[in-house]
Amino acid sequence: MNADKLSNRLQTVANFIESGSRIADIGSDHAYLPVFLAKNKQIEFAIAGEVVKGPHENATNEINEQGVQGVVNSRLGDGLEVVSPEDHIDTIVIAGMGGTLIAQILEAGKEKLQGVTTLVLQPNVGENRVRNWLMIHQYEITKEQILKEDHHIYEVIVSKKTTERITYSAEQLLFGPKLLQILPNQIFREKWEAELARERTAVQQMEHAKKVPQDRIDKLNHKTEMIKKVLKLEN
Repeated sequence: MNADKLSNRLQTVANFIESGSRIADIGSDHAYLPVFLAKNKQIEFAIAGEVVKGPHENATNEINEQGVQGVVNSRLGDGLEVVSPEDHIDTIVIAGMGGTLIAQILEAGKEKLQGVTTLVLQPNVGENRVRNWLMIHQYEITKEQILKEDHHIYEVIVSKKTTERITYSAEQLLFGPKLLQILPNQIFREKWEAELARERTAVQQMEHAKKVPQDRIDKLNHKTEMIKKVLKLEN
């Protein structure tokens, strides 16, 4: 992967960036995504944000080598700290992290989201935590895509700021309101069949523990019932 040929995962994220956007890519690593978008004239401006010095330097070098320093700005800072009001950022991208961390970054940088209309998020795990944060903070999920690359399944979640109250069911938070609308989907089924197998194994192990954690077992059993319902499995 490089700035000329993104991975399928990052290409999917790129496809959701609206033309003329001003983006902040948080955790940008080599800045492949913003550089790709800049070279394809898809964006007006981008920040490549990194909290670690090494990846920040990698991003800076990539930006300079690709000659897009007039469009892409590499910055060192924690999460949304790299964003300033004068940047007029309208789109935040956070890809390749756990859902808990993504939610923490958004929560810690809430004051930086004024004027941000679009969030394009790609959690590696814990997608429900991301959806829950979006619901609480009035970001409506408008698009979702599930894809498989290198034996790992990813979900991309796109949301738009709204003034209306957003309410998602437990099922929608877990599986994705838009992904539920595209069923049947083979990648979706593969992901949740594997998750179902893991949860069943976990329950079996807990049931043989010296002190049975019944509350935890009940929660996992509830989750497995939700999975079976969505996948239309009998048992």
